Amino acid sequence: MNAHELIKLLQKKMNRSIVGQEHIVERLIIGVLANGNILVEGLPGLAKTRAVKSMAKIIESKFSRIQFTPDLTSADVTGQEKMYEEGGVHKFRFEPGPIFGNIILADEINRAPAKVQAVMLEAMEERQVSVSGTTRKLPELFIVMATQNPIEQEGTFPLPEAQKDRFLMHVNITYTDMESELRMIRLVRGEKNQQQAVDNERISQEAIFVARKEVALVKTSEAIEKYIVELVYATRYPLRYSKQLEIFIEVGVSPRATIALDQCSRAYAWLQGRDYVTTRDVRSVVHDVFRHRLIRSQNAKINNVDNNKIIDLILAQVPEPKEES
Repeated sequence: MNAHELIKLLQKKMNRSIVGQEHIVERLIIGVLANGNILVEGLPGLAKTRAVKSMAKIIESKFSRIQFTPDLTSADVTGQEKMYEEGGVHKFRFEPGPIFGNIILADEINRAPAKVQAVMLEAMEERQVSVSGTTRKLPELFIVMATQNPIEQEGTFPLPEAQKDRFLMHVNITYTDMESELRMIRLVRGEKNQQQAVDNERISQEAIFVARKEVALVKTSEAIEKYIVELVYATRYPLRYSKQLEIFIEVGVSPRATIALDQCSRAYAWLQGRDYVTTRDVRSVVHDVFRHRLIRSQNAKINNVDNNKIIDLILAQVPEPKEES
């Protein structure tokens, strides 16, 4: 099987394990293809953790789960130097923490204090951690998939804007339909047998790396590139497009959003089996790329206009390119 067929197989297996959440599965795979970190937000029990664990079981990888709590320390994440005795001589040996994995589930990341957030910031951006004055590289396949609960705020620490910007996408997960709930009941009943089948067939890391190289070769026309940039600039200079946007936007998205929108559009196009990007590809991923980077104004908050609605307005105001090739 080629790289595309293996990634589609990964998607199929994950959808089989996580009923009715095709959107989150697709976004997690785009994150892997684009080599970026994903922030997943949703109410408790909506399969956020299950989705990440399912991916880790299907890919040949080391999975680490970090449960973030207010009393978590940096050493709990990175590991630390520990003293041991060898031949009557005391020595120090580094014992790596859970961050030294391939797929990292950062569960309820907004419960971690500032020092731990700083460690995560370095890991996500630099793909390294610093412990006792020594910089240690993280694995080549390394992705943080963080979750947070939008309703329970007691004991939480809001993520700094700089850290949120390090996430490639911010994905919202919602309730499934009734048919999916019924399928979920049946899935859980027979899960033991199905889980054994998943464990026996794993996708290699090499397939991921080959897929990334193919995604990098997906073509983007000049018209699409200009469209991506114009969507970004509509958040920074909203008055050029409409007075309404000017009222709702406090701060526009960063240059990382431009890069992320290009990367995610190409990964999405590749998943659809194409080697070129269309306007539809860009529009399909722009909400997840911009959602956590836009800072809405006080006026937007008073009028209950969330970032999704603002992005809808941007898509309505920015003209689509006439030519895509």
